[in-house]
Amino acid sequence: MEPVKNYGVVAEFETSDALIAAAKKAKEAGYARLDAYTPFPIHGLSDIIEFRDYRVRWAMFFGGVIGAMTGITLEVYTGGFDYPINAGGKPFLSWPAFLPVMYECTILFSALTGLLAMITMNGLPMPYHPVFNVPNFERASQDRFFLAVESHDPNYDEEKVIEFFKKLKATSVSVAWEDQ
Repeated sequence: MEPVKNYGVVAEFETSDALIAAAKKAKEAGYARLDAYTPFPIHGLSDIIEFRDYRVRWAMFFGGVIGAMTGITLEVYTGGFDYPINAGGKPFLSWPAFLPVMYECTILFSALTGLLAMITMNGLPMPYHPVFNVPNFERASQDRFFLAVESHDPNYDEEKVIEFFKKLKATSVSVAWEDQ
């Protein structure tokens, strides 16, 4: 049987200001692999923990480009080659008539690509995560704020991180395990 892996140390804070202060101090202390769990978005927190992932944006852009090309191809093929109808003497390949379909395909493909990219890149659905075993973590969706230093951080030392969070006056400090 494999040994149980340590996911990291998780600290609980009562206010968003305490969480932001703790995240700043953790960053100053050299911890790079931080994650925060809050009941609502906190302005500036993603900048502090350096959450920068632009892959969903690029996926949506390319999904939109593919959608626009699909819409144009669909209209050109059906209106000009497969089933051309001469209505009122208008040309078969009249691009102004193609704009609504192209626009709708762009929006549809971009939105669906963004949804699928977000789901895959966030690892959803995730019925289990190690922080779910942390005491009081169910309050992260109600009125508590949690900050985690992950074990694959280069400066991670379990005892030092626990002491660090205790110095920051965390309400509680717990170790999260990969499987319990």
